[in-house]
Amino acid sequence: MDIRQVRYFLAIAEDGSISRAAKKLYISQPPLSQQLKALEEELEVKLFERTTRSLEITQAGKVFRERCLQIMELMDSTVREVRDSVSEMQGTLSVGFVASSGAALLPHRIPDFNRKYPEVTFQVREGSTHRILDLLNNGIIEVGIVRTPFNLENYEYVELPGERMVAVATERYLEGWGEERLKLNELKGLPLVIDKRFEKLIIGACQQAGFIPKVLCEGEDSRSLLGWASSGMGVAVVPRSAGELLPSRDMVIREIDSSSLNTKTLITWVRNRTLSRVAQKFIETFKGEGQAE
Repeated sequence: MDIRQVRYFLAIAEDGSISRAAKKLYISQPPLSQQLKALEEELEVKLFERTTRSLEITQAGKVFRERCLQIMELMDSTVREVRDSVSEMQGTLSVGFVASSGAALLPHRIPDFNRKYPEVTFQVREGSTHRILDLLNNGIIEVGIVRTPFNLENYEYVELPGERMVAVATERYLEGWGEERLKLNELKGLPLVIDKRFEKLIIGACQQAGFIPKVLCEGEDSRSLLGWASSGMGVAVVPRSAGELLPSRDMVIREIDSSSLNTKTLITWVRNRTLSRVAQKFIETFKGEGQAE
């Protein structure tokens, strides 16, 4: 398998047709069909099911397509890094972030960085911590802005100051809540909407407070959790910086008065992997605020 076959496969997968893909690639149909057949024989799987009108991608084809997209992105990022290595501060900063952290950090960081280094461009991706770590591991991004907890063994990081978690809900859940802070046991019996990653942390804190929480829904994205809370579905328990993502001004935010409900943001990168100068400079902007590991 070579990079040409990867390009050919992605073109066929996008168009669902060998003839249409051949036109886009400016090659004739028979050689393209032969390349696809050779690729399937090498992989020993069917990538497409042939029908009378089109090609239907198989489950194996979908898995292969995801990896091929990552291969192409890695090729692009490799070219950028090689070019960046011969210039002082030009190139592209590729960074990924989780919504609850990036919403608070990036709107200020990237403009400030751009003013200092105007020749730098940016590629920014958003996703869950698991997704951002996957992009880091595969070399698609150089720097990730993620939240604990996760296994830190393969990463270097700068740890930013921790932040308390907050309860966010519509006014229907407001009765009995304090003006600024909320005692953890005031969540007893209320339907909670939580991030799956914080499940153990939240349930453990509630049990220490003497009750088992009523978890109505688990998700992986702060925007979704806040959207559900905005609909009146329940009380979202999220990091304080997620307040930047509120979908409605009518929602109520209260800090939860519990030292055990604490989460941290990490600026992280893969251990023992060479960083571009641009990424190194970006990471340095955080080192005065937290603890490097």
